[in-house]
Amino acid sequence: MISSPSRRNFHGQAASLQAGAIPGPVCRQPGRHCLAALLLALSFTAGCGEEPAETVPVLGWYVFNEPSGALAEAARSCSLASGERYSIAISVLPADADQQREQLVRRLAARDPAIDIIGMDVIWTAEFAAAGWILPWPEDLADTVTEGRLGSAVEGATFDGRLQAAPFTTNTQLLWYRTDRVGMPPETWDEMIDLAESLGSQGTIQVQGERYEGLTVFFNSLLASAGGSILDEKSAEIALDQTATEQALRVMHRLAASPAAPISLSTNREDQCRLAFESGNSSFMVNYTFVWPSARQNAPEVAKNMGWARWPAVIPGRPGRVTIGGINLGVGAYSAHPDLAFAAAACLASEANQRLAAAKGGLPPTIASLYRDKEVRRVFPFADLLLETLENGVQRPQTPLYNDISLAVSHTLHPMRAIDPEKDVRRLREKIERALRSEGLL
Repeated sequence: MISSPSRRNFHGQAASLQAGAIPGPVCRQPGRHCLAALLLALSFTAGCGEEPAETVPVLGWYVFNEPSGALAEAARSCSLASGERYSIAISVLPADADQQREQLVRRLAARDPAIDIIGMDVIWTAEFAAAGWILPWPEDLADTVTEGRLGSAVEGATFDGRLQAAPFTTNTQLLWYRTDRVGMPPETWDEMIDLAESLGSQGTIQVQGERYEGLTVFFNSLLASAGGSILDEKSAEIALDQTATEQALRVMHRLAASPAAPISLSTNREDQCRLAFESGNSSFMVNYTFVWPSARQNAPEVAKNMGWARWPAVIPGRPGRVTIGGINLGVGAYSAHPDLAFAAAACLASEANQRLAAAKGGLPPTIASLYRDKEVRRVFPFADLLLETLENGVQRPQTPLYNDISLAVSHTLHPMRAIDPEKDVRRLREKIERALRSEGLL
């Protein structure tokens, strides 16, 4: 834990006294006169030096390790713009999202005052707010950090009727495909599987099938595309419409049982999908926007034949709806400087810093107008498609129990080849009901 400046100064003076750095009378005979002499010497010493300069409060920003330096640059520019009201120091969280959450939960549960600003995965917002670990945004500042933002991003930062965090970055998946093998991108999952099978060994479809959050995201997107949801938005009770859930599970099972499925499907995450697509042996992939700059750098021959399209539909004529992600900025409930932390977080989430995060770090902004920005469009040549997908994006269940719900889904539906659409609707209901009663896997 980082000590406050006042604590550091006190301990420093105590250490100096113990080491004899401050001269004073030598007391050979204890008593009132000796104590008076010692106090006089101490008061004299304290008055001789210069007045201690005021310390600029250092705000700890706990966030993932962003490799481009865009977040570090934003922290520096906001610190300078504050006029020495505060300075932002980044504390890097682990690379793995589950480990990030675990570290934050442990520290916030211990009321750690070093956590001023939190770069939160959107799925943590409800949990952290319900636990009292973050502060809801004041109404005047809430207007500042929501004006012009995507509705889906604001929705993901809201819980219990209050804005709990500032929407900072967002993201979602697109369909990526080989233009040299496919004339027109498929509109539905069934159409894509048929087309992939017709391409033989080059028709592989890369999706996330490992037992982790990515599998829950895949199911959530398919379910929303079929017109269903895991929980009812108003009551937060289990939904899982029978027909929509069966349609989503049918797509998952059909893909897993198809020769178009990768051999590594049950262990595939986003990065494994990226690498497989870059190898040239796959014709389709659902993945996030980071795969575009990666292919241009690592596999230029693949990139020059790489197209993008809307995530496939489950039902013909009904556009696919895709789960959104991103980072929200919350203010720690135990911060010693909450007012400064709100001001700093608002600065970090500003238009200038969202443009910087997009242009330098490839992080899609939550400000809708930036998708028309020339610099942002240079990084995202698919900006119009990305904006369209985000505007129709779907949330994961916004509940403090989301972590348990996600585990219930991924454990029930893994491996995808073993899915039985009719039976697994009932199994999903049972597992999610247990999660809602806090009886699920932790």
